[in-house]
Amino acid sequence: MEIEIRKLEKRDNRANFSSGNIEIDRFFIKYAGQNQFKHKIGVTYIAVEVKTQKIIAYATVSSSSLSINELDIPEYKKLPNYPLPILRIARLGVDKMYQDRGIGKMLLKKMLYLSLELEKLAGCLGVFVDAKDSAVDFYKKYGFEIVPVKKGELPTKPTPKLMYLSLKNIKRAL
Repeated sequence: MEIEIRKLEKRDNRANFSSGNIEIDRFFIKYAGQNQFKHKIGVTYIAVEVKTQKIIAYATVSSSSLSINELDIPEYKKLPNYPLPILRIARLGVDKMYQDRGIGKMLLKKMLYLSLELEKLAGCLGVFVDAKDSAVDFYKKYGFEIVPVKKGELPTKPTPKLMYLSLKNIKRAL
């Protein structure tokens, strides 16, 4: 099976995508197009079977920023105290029929290369993701670390864990 990774296009059929996670699926089917084509607040990259153009996975990213006050990461301590540029992975999902075949890894690698392009174009410290509990191990496998809670109480219900991979470590890995 030959796979191509490219930007989502308006003509792409998202309706049959099913990762097994209703939130991931709903976002892709209902909001990814709006966010990219109408609001211009994120870009979705899709992995498709070249022959059929069937969407088998997607990742949505946006440029974002974080302040040093929000982070407790030693390598960023000496940076100025104003919004610092990052690439944020908003969502990443693989259709359940194609899971455990390395497709998520392929998409993640593409997002890491995007962070290197963003560094050249506008600046970028690294890639950040709000990982759901079920995705933490996936990101850890590729070097992402959980950003320590700086202050305050932990919520009683599960919330995504902020994870990051610094540009320095991205360059080493790629």
